[in-house]
Amino acid sequence: MNDFNIPSDAIITVAGTVGVGKSTLTTALAKRLGFKTSMEKVEQNPYLEKFYHDFERWSFHLQIYFLAERFKEQKAIFEAGGGFVQDRSIYEDTGIFAKMHADQGTMSKIDYETYTSLFEAMVMTPYFPHPDVLIYLEGELPSILNRIKLRGREMEIQTDRSYWEHMHERYAAWINEFKACPVLRLNIEEYDATDPASLDEIIRQAGRIIQQNRAEKQQPPSSMENAQ
Repeated sequence: MNDFNIPSDAIITVAGTVGVGKSTLTTALAKRLGFKTSMEKVEQNPYLEKFYHDFERWSFHLQIYFLAERFKEQKAIFEAGGGFVQDRSIYEDTGIFAKMHADQGTMSKIDYETYTSLFEAMVMTPYFPHPDVLIYLEGELPSILNRIKLRGREMEIQTDRSYWEHMHERYAAWINEFKACPVLRLNIEEYDATDPASLDEIIRQAGRIIQQNRAEKQQPPSSMENAQ
């Protein structure tokens, strides 16, 4: 345990749409806590550039690759004993990206069913090491688009604005229904990842959520549950 009430074996995941500053906050939080980082390996994905040029052909390949890599990553974090801040969650791949392509017809129905069946079997089980808290970053679309432009990744800049609009809407709907682990929601305009005081407040909020969740898990079943 540290001064922020964050257990040393905690797993903190930072989530949100492209351009909200996940990597920046992940790095800053890990440094402040003395945790390790687990960063999204965008440049190493062999399908990503192909996907941006042809969504329909490569969406299934891209999602299967992400699922496999994020599953291995989560397993490695757990086996290392936690103490990690993680850039992007495994849940977003299914709840946002795969579903969006299935709805828009850029992933076939059978591919989507295959993908979601695999996700449910691998991830949505009691045996999967879910994070202690998911820090969700959100903001207005114009601000996010400006950040994407400043980041300067050509394949993102050339992507049609309608794609980012759909993604922004889907993230908003997804987080409202998300229940796989506790959530801390942060507006990107209301904190500064370079300011220690701002970081400390985020960590304190996360610590309270983690402690509450772990305490609830340790409580014995209710008398009603015992009677069943």
